[in-house]
Amino acid sequence: MDTTQLLKGVLDLAVLAVLRDEDGYGYDILRRLRSAGLDDVGDASVYGTLRRLFQAGMLTTYVVPSEEGPHRKYYALNAAGRTQLGASSTVWRGFAQTMNQLIGERA
Repeated sequence: MDTTQLLKGVLDLAVLAVLRDEDGYGYDILRRLRSAGLDDVGDASVYGTLRRLFQAGMLTTYVVPSEEGPHRKYYALNAAGRTQLGASSTVWRGFAQTMNQLIGERA
């Protein structure tokens, strides 16, 4: 199965989940997603998702100076983002449960 199509549908949820407990900058968020098992997630997809979630009012940003290179823009989950994370998590759990039942019936 091509996981890139699945990722398109859940990348917002994955990014919000990664930011739930700790703020992060773009590459750090990408690394955390990949280390969680989303190996096929693309750089451009994550950066585009961060911009879209920020524009939708679910994230805040701040800049941290770096002595090793350019300043880093950090993303943080705000109240609207936490609300969306909760709602999307509920939808995902229901969907995953339905799919697990469908797959289990045929296996």
